[in-house]
Amino acid sequence: MEAKATQALLNELVETLKDGQKGYADAMTDVEDARLKDTFKKYAAQRSEYITEIEDQMFKLNLKPDESGSVTATVHRAWIDLKAALTSKNNNAVLNECERGEDYAVKAYQTALKAQDLPSPVKSVIEKQYQGVQEALSTIKSLKTA
Repeated sequence: MEAKATQALLNELVETLKDGQKGYADAMTDVEDARLKDTFKKYAAQRSEYITEIEDQMFKLNLKPDESGSVTATVHRAWIDLKAALTSKNNNAVLNECERGEDYAVKAYQTALKAQDLPSPVKSVIEKQYQGVQEALSTIKSLKTA
Protein backbone atom coordinates (compact mmCIF):
# COMPACT_ATOMS: atom_id res chain seq x y z
CA MET A 1 0.00 0.00 0.00
CA GLU A 2 1.48 3.35 -0.94
CA ALA A 3 2.22 5.95 1.72
CA LYS A 4 -0.50 8.36 0.55
CA ALA A 5 -3.19 5.69 0.80
CA THR A 6 -1.95 4.54 4.22
CA GLN A 7 -1.92 8.15 5.40
CA ALA A 8 -5.49 8.76 4.18
CA LEU A 9 -6.70 5.53 5.78
CA LEU A 10 -5.10 6.31 9.15
CA ASN A 11 -6.32 9.90 9.11
CA GLU A 12 -9.84 8.60 8.52
CA LEU A 13 -9.54 6.38 11.59
CA VAL A 14 -8.13 9.25 13.65
CA GLU A 15 -11.08 11.47 12.65
CA THR A 16 -13.52 8.68 13.54
CA LEU A 17 -11.82 8.28 16.92
CA LYS A 18 -11.77 12.03 17.59
CA ASP A 19 -15.46 12.18 16.85
CA GLY A 20 -16.18 9.30 19.23
CA GLN A 21 -13.94 10.81 21.87
CA LYS A 22 -15.84 14.10 21.68
CA GLY A 23 -19.19 12.30 21.60
CA TYR A 24 -18.37 10.33 24.73
CA ALA A 25 -16.91 13.37 26.49
CA ASP A 26 -20.13 15.32 25.80
CA ALA A 27 -22.29 12.39 26.89
CA MET A 28 -20.24 11.91 30.04
CA THR A 29 -20.66 15.57 31.01
CA ASP A 30 -24.40 15.76 30.39
CA VAL A 31 -25.78 12.38 31.40
CA GLU A 32 -26.95 12.00 35.00
CA ASP A 33 -26.86 8.22 35.42
CA ALA A 34 -23.61 7.39 37.26
CA ARG A 35 -23.09 4.06 35.51
CA LEU A 36 -23.46 5.66 32.08
CA LYS A 37 -21.16 8.49 33.13
CA ASP A 38 -18.45 5.94 34.03
CA THR A 39 -18.93 4.01 30.79
CA PHE A 40 -18.73 7.16 28.66
CA LYS A 41 -15.69 8.36 30.58
CA LYS A 42 -13.95 5.04 29.95
CA TYR A 43 -14.63 5.17 26.21
CA ALA A 44 -13.64 8.83 25.89
CA ALA A 45 -10.29 7.91 27.48
CA GLN A 46 -9.98 4.80 25.29
CA ARG A 47 -10.47 6.88 22.13
CA SER A 48 -7.82 9.37 23.24
CA GLU A 49 -5.41 6.50 23.75
CA TYR A 50 -6.25 5.03 20.32
CA ILE A 51 -5.64 8.38 18.62
CA THR A 52 -2.20 8.56 20.23
CA GLU A 53 -1.37 4.99 19.15
CA ILE A 54 -2.31 5.63 15.52
CA GLU A 55 -0.51 8.97 15.41
CA ASP A 56 2.60 7.26 16.87
CA GLN A 57 2.46 4.70 14.06
CA MET A 58 2.08 7.49 11.51
CA PHE A 59 5.07 9.28 12.99
CA LYS A 60 7.17 6.11 12.72
CA LEU A 61 6.17 5.78 9.06
CA ASN A 62 6.89 9.44 8.46
CA LEU A 63 3.23 10.12 7.61
CA LYS A 64 1.56 13.33 8.63
CA PRO A 65 -1.56 13.26 10.76
CA ASP A 66 -4.17 15.59 9.32
CA GLU A 67 -4.01 18.63 11.58
CA SER A 68 -6.73 20.53 9.77
CA GLY A 69 -9.31 18.68 11.83
CA SER A 70 -11.47 18.19 8.76
CA VAL A 71 -14.03 15.86 10.23
CA THR A 72 -15.57 13.84 7.44
CA ALA A 73 -19.25 14.68 7.11
CA THR A 74 -20.42 11.10 7.65
CA VAL A 75 -18.43 10.74 10.84
CA HIS A 76 -19.88 13.92 12.20
CA ARG A 77 -23.37 12.80 11.29
CA ALA A 78 -22.82 9.64 13.29
CA TRP A 79 -22.83 11.68 16.51
CA ILE A 80 -24.86 14.71 15.38
CA ASP A 81 -28.10 13.87 17.19
CA LEU A 82 -26.30 13.24 20.47
CA LYS A 83 -26.84 16.81 21.70
CA ALA A 84 -30.61 16.54 21.19
CA ALA A 85 -30.65 13.17 22.94
CA LEU A 86 -28.69 14.61 25.86
CA THR A 87 -31.06 17.57 26.12
CA SER A 88 -33.99 15.18 26.31
CA LYS A 89 -32.40 13.52 29.38
CA ASN A 90 -33.51 10.20 27.88
CA ASN A 91 -30.77 7.64 28.53
CA ASN A 92 -32.01 5.30 25.84
CA ALA A 93 -31.92 8.08 23.24
CA VAL A 94 -28.35 8.89 24.29
CA LEU A 95 -27.37 5.22 24.04
CA ASN A 96 -28.97 5.00 20.58
CA GLU A 97 -26.75 7.86 19.40
CA CYS A 98 -23.66 6.27 20.96
CA GLU A 99 -24.56 3.01 19.24
CA ARG A 100 -24.85 4.81 15.92
CA GLY A 101 -21.41 6.34 16.45
CA GLU A 102 -19.96 2.94 17.33
CA ASP A 103 -21.55 1.30 14.29
CA TYR A 104 -19.77 3.84 12.16
CA ALA A 105 -16.46 3.23 13.97
CA VAL A 106 -16.77 -0.55 13.52
CA LYS A 107 -17.31 -0.06 9.77
CA ALA A 108 -14.32 2.31 9.56
CA TYR A 109 -12.11 -0.32 11.21
CA GLN A 110 -13.46 -3.09 8.98
CA THR A 111 -12.58 -0.98 5.94
CA ALA A 112 -9.11 -0.27 7.32
CA LEU A 113 -8.47 -3.97 7.99
CA LYS A 114 -9.38 -4.86 4.39
CA ALA A 115 -6.59 -2.61 3.13
CA GLN A 116 -3.83 -4.52 1.39
CA ASP A 117 -0.19 -4.30 2.44
CA LEU A 118 -0.63 -2.32 5.63
CA PRO A 119 2.68 -2.28 7.52
CA SER A 120 2.35 -5.04 10.12
CA PRO A 121 2.90 -2.86 13.23
CA VAL A 122 0.07 -0.64 11.97
CA LYS A 123 -2.15 -3.62 11.22
CA SER A 124 -1.69 -5.07 14.70
CA VAL A 125 -2.56 -1.72 16.33
CA ILE A 126 -5.69 -1.49 14.17
CA GLU A 127 -6.68 -5.09 14.98
CA LYS A 128 -6.26 -4.48 18.71
CA GLN A 129 -8.30 -1.26 18.53
CA TYR A 130 -10.96 -2.95 16.43
CA GLN A 131 -11.52 -5.43 19.29
CA GLY A 132 -11.96 -2.51 21.69
CA VAL A 133 -14.42 -0.74 19.40
CA GLN A 134 -16.47 -3.92 18.96
CA GLU A 135 -16.49 -4.42 22.71
CA ALA A 136 -17.68 -0.82 23.20
CA LEU A 137 -20.51 -1.41 20.73
CA SER A 138 -21.71 -4.52 22.53
CA THR A 139 -21.45 -2.76 25.92
CA ILE A 140 -23.56 0.15 24.63
CA LYS A 141 -26.12 -2.31 23.22
CA SER A 142 -26.32 -4.21 26.51
CA LEU A 143 -26.80 -0.97 28.46
CA LYS A 144 -29.83 -0.22 26.29
CA THR A 145 -31.55 -3.41 27.38
CA ALA A 146 -30.55 -3.00 31.02
